[in-house]
Amino acid sequence: MLKLGILIWILAAVVLAGCFVTVVLLVPQLEVNAMQHIPLVALAGALVAILPSWMIARSILKP
Repeated sequence: MLKLGILIWILAAVVLAGCFVTVVLLVPQLEVNAMQHIPLVALAGALVAILPSWMIARSILKP
């Protein structure tokens, strides 16, 4: 389950980090300090993706 979870996390982390970075770039109030916000929201996206990845892997491997 760990291998499948890591593979799903890789895809989910990239998608969520990209969505969060897009939000930073589109919101004018956040765009002012984008260089400080982009690494933080990309890391947040990667961290947020952990739980859904684990849940998806568990549901795929459930008998």
